Amino acid sequence: MHHVPLAEKLRPQNLTDYIGQEHLTGSDAILCRSLSAGNIPSMILWGPPGVGKTTLAHIISQTLKREFYTLSAISSGVKDVRQVIAQAGTFGGSAILFIDEIHRFSKSQQDSLLGAVEKGTITLIGATTENPSFEVISPLLSRCQVYILKPLTNNHLITLLERGKKLLSSQFGLDIAIAENEALMSVSGGDARKLLNALELVVYQEKINKKQVVITNQLVQKVIQENLAIYDKQGEMHYDIISAFIKSMRGSDPNAAVYWLARMIEGGEDPKFIARRMLILASEDIGNANPNALLLANACFDAIAKIGWPEGRIILSQTAVYLANSPKSNATYLAIGEAQQTVQKTGNLPVPLHLRNAPTPLMKEIGYGKSYQYAHDFPGNFVAQEFLPDSLSGKVFYRPGDNLRENEDRKRMRERWKNKYNY
Repeated sequence: MHHVPLAEKLRPQNLTDYIGQEHLTGSDAILCRSLSAGNIPSMILWGPPGVGKTTLAHIISQTLKREFYTLSAISSGVKDVRQVIAQAGTFGGSAILFIDEIHRFSKSQQDSLLGAVEKGTITLIGATTENPSFEVISPLLSRCQVYILKPLTNNHLITLLERGKKLLSSQFGLDIAIAENEALMSVSGGDARKLLNALELVVYQEKINKKQVVITNQLVQKVIQENLAIYDKQGEMHYDIISAFIKSMRGSDPNAAVYWLARMIEGGEDPKFIARRMLILASEDIGNANPNALLLANACFDAIAKIGWPEGRIILSQTAVYLANSPKSNATYLAIGEAQQTVQKTGNLPVPLHLRNAPTPLMKEIGYGKSYQYAHDFPGNFVAQEFLPDSLSGKVFYRPGDNLRENEDRKRMRERWKNKYNY
């Protein structure tokens, strides 16, 4: 008798039981409305692992009572696609074809879907963790709605844990108490399936001749550490390894970075995926502490396309080592985050008059641009004036990191702005 994982048993069968993605599935939301109307477009569900892409596809097919096929991009070829399309053609109405990890489908595989999607023989639901505008061919993309799935919140994950606990308690006639959930949350990384796998693993280990299981952080860490092989099914490891790779570069360890890079190369990871992640890291974790990092990471991305495989690995290695050894700063990443939060709180503050353009005589009369001082008319091409809305005057978003280059930024800001921003 094969073991059905807890995550499978708990897979919701309808939108009412579905957790998260309220912006799509809430009673007034777009997906819910098209489901009630009984017709849905072909779609790409884009979001992190374990937030309910596959589950959503199942719910859609059950709600619409349509024939449902599923292919995994990792293990299916053009032949499999054609077979499904031929079968789907024998049903009246449109069958649903769910393709997991559609970003791993080659161009020719994606091409083989086009005709059937155009004719409406199949309604395609593709799931991807990667930005579809890079990974899905444009004729296919233009025929699909792209829906973005968001990471699950802590409240969503706690609801899931409760459901899991209830099911396991009744299954084993056990009293299960979750005394602490931080370790469960952290090993899951927001992935619902991993969260339930972890819970199940701990309960399985602990239930032997016990009536009660108390789950603590220490217990979770111990059980997961000892059972990493069971916990890490092959497919799941992909995210853990890219995460280890990024953290090694962020942590300035070129040896570990090259090791995880080799693991990905040997595992057949898409080189563009690796290069794209390095590009993000170059800006998020290095930024202006060394602006060259972004240039090199971008050159690496371009070079891979020109050079192909296996030599592309040499460029990936050079870039990974460079990024790992580079000075680090997340100042600009934090700056845009804080600026966005401020905008969300303060709304659309009016642009101060002196910063508005004054293209017409009337606008000049009203005072548009009147007290604006043109920086180039002043010594050093600088004059101190107010560039923020009044209510935000003096607000600091960019806090230079402590490194050679950003210390120069700080010094320059101090000279120009004196005490205005307290640099």
